[in-house]
Amino acid sequence: MLQGRQTWVFESKPVIVGNAAVGGPFESNCALADDFDMFTEDLWLGQDSYEKAERKLLEHACEIAIKKSGIKKEDVEFFFSGDLINQIISSSFAARTLEIPYLGIYGACSSSMEGLALASLLVDTKFAKNALAATSSHNAACEKQYRYPTEYGAQKPPTAQWTVTGAGAAIVAQEGEGPRVVCATIGRVVDMGLSDPFNMGAAMAPAAVDTITAHIKDLNIDLSYYDVIATGDLGRVGHDLAVELLKKHGINFPEEKFTDCGMIIYKDEQPVFSGGSGCGCAAVTTYGHFINRMKKGELKKILVVATGALLSPMSYQQKESIPCVAHAVSIEI
Repeated sequence: MLQGRQTWVFESKPVIVGNAAVGGPFESNCALADDFDMFTEDLWLGQDSYEKAERKLLEHACEIAIKKSGIKKEDVEFFFSGDLINQIISSSFAARTLEIPYLGIYGACSSSMEGLALASLLVDTKFAKNALAATSSHNAACEKQYRYPTEYGAQKPPTAQWTVTGAGAAIVAQEGEGPRVVCATIGRVVDMGLSDPFNMGAAMAPAAVDTITAHIKDLNIDLSYYDVIATGDLGRVGHDLAVELLKKHGINFPEEKFTDCGMIIYKDEQPVFSGGSGCGCAAVTTYGHFINRMKKGELKKILVVATGALLSPMSYQQKESIPCVAHAVSIEI
C-alpha cells in the first residue's frame, strides 16, 4: 500500500528468514568482524580477476543466506541484485550460477535497500512466497573502475572513502521467524552540483536527508521512533553534512541514534579516510551487524537509508555532476 507520496507500507510485514555477510581480508579486522559469516583469505578468491572474485563473494553470501533460511535453493523464487561493475556483471554472473529467476537492479550503493524493498513488495503482494536480495562490492575492482587501479598508488584526500570488499544477502518470505520489513521509502534523485569522485559522502548526503524527510512526512512519525537510523555510506564527511542539513530543515532527531554504516564498519586505526563505501558497505552492516543485534534483542526498530552516487566513468569524463539517490527500509522485530 502506498502511503503518502513515496512510501510503501507492507501489510503482511515480510520476514527476513535468512541473512548473510561475507567480507574480504581487510574486513576480517574491522570493528564489526564478529557479525560476518565468513571472510576470504585474499582479494582473488581463486579467480584470475577482481571482477570474478566479486562474483564469488556474492555467490557465497547468497548461498549462506539460503542455507540459514532453511529454504531449498530450488525453492527460492526470485533474486534481486545489483553492484557497481559495468552492466552489473557480478550480479548477473552470480545469477547464472544460482539459477534463480533474476531481476537485475542498479542504484549504485543504494542497491541493498532497493533490492530489499522490491523483494519485500513482491512477497507482500503475494507475487512470490519468498525472494532473495543481495549486493556486493570489491575494493580493487571498484577503485579500478571509478578512480584509479590500487596498484597505481594514487594519493587520496581525507574526503575519500574505502570501498568495502564484501557481499550481503537476505531472504524475505511470507512466513517464518525473524525481523520483519515494515515499509520502504523510495528516494528521489538529488543533484547538488558536486562532481568530485573523491567526495561521494558530501554528494550523497542531500539525497539521504531528502528520503528521511519524505519517510517521516509520509508516515507522520518522528525519528525517535527508531532505535537506530543508519545511512549507507556517507562516511564522516557526509554524515556531518547530513546532520547539519537535518537541523537546517528543522527535523528533530536523536543524534546518538543517527549513524552511518561507513562510519561504524571499520576501526579507527584502519586507514579508510572518511569511512567505508560501496554496495557491500550497507549490505554487510545491515545483514550482518544490525540484523544480528535485532535477533539478540538489542534493537527493535531500525531504519536503514542506503545511499547511492549514480555517476559512471563516462559521466565523470564528460564533466557531469553526480546525481544521487537514497532508499530507506524500516525493519522491526
